[in-house]
Amino acid sequence: MNNATGQKLGRIAATLGVTDIDRSHQVFNAVFGFEKVFENGDPVGFMILKKDDAELHLSLQKGYRAPAFNQAHMLVGDADAALRACERHGLRIIRHIQDKDYGLRAFVFADPDGNRIDVGQII
Repeated sequence: MNNATGQKLGRIAATLGVTDIDRSHQVFNAVFGFEKVFENGDPVGFMILKKDDAELHLSLQKGYRAPAFNQAHMLVGDADAALRACERHGLRIIRHIQDKDYGLRAFVFADPDGNRIDVGQII
């Protein structure tokens, strides 16, 4: 299929709605090591988190309710270690870890606002 605009595409980053942006930053930092690299607003209403090649955007939304589908997919080097970190920090596991027929060892967790993140390790 041809690219309709003829442009080379660069990064695309997931944006998660959150009700407490500092809490979300703390959780993603504690579990995965994401660091804040940008914030905007007073009070802060938007934040960019980075870890290695991964980038995650947080958007403060009063009364936010997460949808019932996965909002982001993240590749990790060790899915079992990522699962243990999620469990240690009390995150809800939506789908337990298993080897998938498409070549990933994967699980799904929900952040404190209920945003579902699919985590996979290439096997």
